[in-house]
Amino acid sequence: MDLRVLRYFIAVAEERHVGRAAGRLHMAQPPLSRAVRGLEDELGATLFERTPKGVTLTAAGAVLYDEAVALLARADRIPDHVTAAAGAATLTVGTLADTAEHAGARLVALFRDRHPHVDVRVHETDLADPTAGLRTGLVDVALTRTPFEGKGISVHVLRRVHTGVVLRTDDPLAARPSVSTSDLSGRRWIRLPDGTDPTWAAYWTSGVPGGPVVRTIQECLQAVLWNGISAFAPVGQPLPPGLTVIPVADRPPSDLVVAWPKSGGGPLVRGFVRVAASLSPADWTQ
Repeated sequence: MDLRVLRYFIAVAEERHVGRAAGRLHMAQPPLSRAVRGLEDELGATLFERTPKGVTLTAAGAVLYDEAVALLARADRIPDHVTAAAGAATLTVGTLADTAEHAGARLVALFRDRHPHVDVRVHETDLADPTAGLRTGLVDVALTRTPFEGKGISVHVLRRVHTGVVLRTDDPLAARPSVSTSDLSGRRWIRLPDGTDPTWAAYWTSGVPGGPVVRTIQECLQAVLWNGISAFAPVGQPLPPGLTVIPVADRPPSDLVVAWPKSGGGPLVRGFVRVAASLSPADWTQ
């Protein structure tokens, strides 16, 4: 017996009118009527006396109402009982420095509404690990940016973000609405630490040797501000005074993604991914 249909039946019994019950359930009246008829056919009993003014329970309907209310009350207590038996649960979310705000804002709030028993922890990594601890097993799920080596990792794109070059505001290119890759030749660029994912390093640096090695967003921005080094960054990246991001027109965009092990990662990871995927791109603002 479908618990959803039992909830429909209870609504009709309490409202004593199919139309009012449909409004309470936020559904159309015809499918509600079909569901009740189907329940009567399944049980082989008439559950309602139907009149032009509404419906009333038959003797069989009154018995079903009492049983259904008791059954659904018991069913509603099942998640709490299972949670209590399972004990405290923890989900560790990996982030890069500029994605931590996404984890701490609407996403985690929505996740905790659905999983209030879960202790959500955020693990922030530096720019050397684009999987934000997922590859090394430090986290269960990650909010990060592409591109990176994706072997063994599943991703869902949350928002596509165009890439720009971070410049000092007194740089000759800073007044332009956009630049091209050819406009940036001959500049000194930041570098990422040895051992960084090569796909990630190739995208976020120019490959030109000799620039400073940076591990964090702040180190990167300070290298630009103090020494005139160039660096790529997402358009919309929060910046200190004196810096700006100019879009690079011919550079492919990066994606803000939720990433998790291809093995699945367990029900909490799947729940986190579902919540993340339910949000629209507009929810993922800088």
